[in-house]
Amino acid sequence: MTDTSESSDRQAVVPLKRRTFIASAALTAAAPVSAAVPAHAAGPPPSQPPPAAPGPGSVARLLAVPDHGRDVDWLRQALQVAVELELATIPPYLCGWWSVKDRGSEAARLIRRIVGDEMYHLGVVCNLLVAVGGRPRLKDVAPAYPGPLPGGVRSGVYVYLSGLTKPYVHDVMMALEEPETPLARDAHTSPTIGTFYDGLLQAFRRTAPELSTRGQVSEHIGADVLRPVDSLDAVERSLQIIKEQGEGTTSSPSDAFGDDHPAHYYAFGEIYHGRRLRKEGDGWTFTGAPVPFPDTRPMARVPAGGWPHPPRRVQEALDHFDDAYATVLDALEGAWADGDGRALRASVHAMRGLEGPAVELMDITLPDAPGNYGPQFRPPSAHGS
Repeated sequence: MTDTSESSDRQAVVPLKRRTFIASAALTAAAPVSAAVPAHAAGPPPSQPPPAAPGPGSVARLLAVPDHGRDVDWLRQALQVAVELELATIPPYLCGWWSVKDRGSEAARLIRRIVGDEMYHLGVVCNLLVAVGGRPRLKDVAPAYPGPLPGGVRSGVYVYLSGLTKPYVHDVMMALEEPETPLARDAHTSPTIGTFYDGLLQAFRRTAPELSTRGQVSEHIGADVLRPVDSLDAVERSLQIIKEQGEGTTSSPSDAFGDDHPAHYYAFGEIYHGRRLRKEGDGWTFTGAPVPFPDTRPMARVPAGGWPHPPRRVQEALDHFDDAYATVLDALEGAWADGDGRALRASVHAMRGLEGPAVELMDITLPDAPGNYGPQFRPPSAHGS
């Protein structure tokens, strides 16, 4: 939704090329570059509610199904979880981006590009779900923040909404994009997103389902072009794009092709470390040109259940935002219900309209705590509000 194309203002970063193929955010382990602080996401404190019990669509349960049981119905269930995972990354990134005052800053440009990529990833998995006879659901599965990732992926990651701060970059943004196979690995008991996508691809190869282009959508999203998926090769390319745009390749952040942008994990690392990533000898370090941390609106961390007892003016702004967000999700569902590119464009327009009420909220000071208000991303039908 937000217009994130960057044709005129793209600047070369390091020769860290990412495939014009997929990648979301595999979440495991420390950064494979020497200057990177290990990006462990901050887990919820003991007082936080535990994640919901794994349902039939949880990633762990899906991956526990033996290969011979991963049929077309399994693919539909798994792809719906993928839709929910991709959707879950967008609100945290938008909050960080909207909080930056200077949209021309390097940090703002990096985040804007990543928002566009994540919207593209969402489009890819929606097309894949439609290709195997499914229909994406978004509004009734929109995640509540703060909370764990959908599907029980990497239980240590606790996603919240806030303005851009260094802890937010490290604990949320970098954690969401952390590489699946870094040079150093932490032990995680829950599956990673990368493992999940690998399982999806293996199931596509084994099942070789008939792929229908009816209902799929073709449209420019950010800097990418969403195209219908009509072959196993196209499925493989699509899934590879999501992985490599998010985390780079399994061997090196430089071992990809397609354009001169760093993968998301390393782009966020540049913001966190305040330096561009560059190659030094056989490795990579955040010791390149400065990336100044931008001046931001001090949006506080949205508490569980949303902002408590907001003043009337704030409540009206929150309701306006959440209603508009619900409209975006409705438009997205409509796009893939009918293969309607116009509905997808309408959702882009509606998403662009979220920025105004979001920034309005970010300029209102909290009455009894440090920081300012910000959007909650709580569509009414999804969270009973």
